[in-house]
Amino acid sequence: MKISIVTATWNCASTVGDCLDSVAGQSWRNREHVVIDGASRDATVDVLESRRAQLSVLVSEPDRGIYDALNKGIARASGDVVGFLHADDVYASPDVLARVAEAFADPSVAAVHGDLQYVRKDDTARVVRHWKSSPFSPARLRRGWMPPHPTLYVRREWYERIGGFDTRYRIAADYHSILRLFSQPGFRSAYVPEVFVKMRMGGASNRSLGNIVRKSREDLDALRHTGVGGLGALAWKNLGKLGQFWG
Repeated sequence: MKISIVTATWNCASTVGDCLDSVAGQSWRNREHVVIDGASRDATVDVLESRRAQLSVLVSEPDRGIYDALNKGIARASGDVVGFLHADDVYASPDVLARVAEAFADPSVAAVHGDLQYVRKDDTARVVRHWKSSPFSPARLRRGWMPPHPTLYVRREWYERIGGFDTRYRIAADYHSILRLFSQPGFRSAYVPEVFVKMRMGGASNRSLGNIVRKSREDLDALRHTGVGGLGALAWKNLGKLGQFWG
């Protein structure tokens, strides 16, 4: 099984090297790394070019935001399965992709997800939040459940079915795509109770109060657009995050 890892980059020269090292250090060898850069203005492209040999695809051109870049990555991916590793993030261990491939050995599994740790931007060993996920069920989805998107791996054919990310959502296109995927008839996922990814704090969705408000509005629109839920689901989704700061 070939796994495609898609990374969108923009002005991240200080962290992208860690991301590249993390992918290169994975024990699962049947993989490709697709990097889509948004015409970075710092030294990001220099870092990427210096590691060109380990990248299957490298594109640097203006885009319309991270979800446009991820769509470009999906379109260029050739793997059976697609996952995303953001430029600020690293895998929690060298065997993450091997565990993903093991779960996909069951041909009825359409998606695999694990747990996520939010870590200090300047020290990935310092855990700030721990997102322990759980198995999917339609009832959980209606109560605001979602898998940690950085840990989610999906068979590429399913992204082709839904047409990738809806770029009308500037912050919540990942949640919208999850709602669309997990509400599809026959969509079956497998949960691996292990930390897959360490994610540096400071992402777009929690960078400012304005972004938090916009994220909530987009989440509610996504819930209503997909027919999965409404205000109740949004409330449970946000309340569910509180437990990530303890335990």
